Amino acid sequence: MMIKYVVMASAVMLAAPVLAQTQATAPVTASAPAQTAAATATGDTAAAPATAEQITQVVNSEFPTYDKDGDGRLSSAEFGAWMVALKSAGDPTAKADNPATRTWVGQAFASADADKNKSVSKTELTGFLTQAG
Repeated sequence: MMIKYVVMASAVMLAAPVLAQTQATAPVTASAPAQTAAATATGDTAAAPATAEQITQVVNSEFPTYDKDGDGRLSSAEFGAWMVALKSAGDPTAKADNPATRTWVGQAFASADADKNKSVSKTELTGFLTQAG
């Protein structure tokens, strides 16, 4: 179970530069919550980023948990629930109703929804989480 959080926190850390590129004033850096989650989960402050294979495995195993309607795609709400869970793993103060968290989730969804059909497939999510800045 801990490896799941390490892998997903690393994936979020890898995706952070993509999100930062959408804001002209935001620096291109990994998110502190993702770094904290990875370090906390492993007990190592120098945790290595997750590999694409690890990210794919976690997405494949966890996707059904968040795909509540079972349609094979994540709606904005389903995607948001997963991203908030990841963010909360590294930052317990992160709340879904926090304006900064909502903005972050909205930008993540917009980036992950590559085909702009208002949902995110496993392929889109895996691609989004494996992108490096």
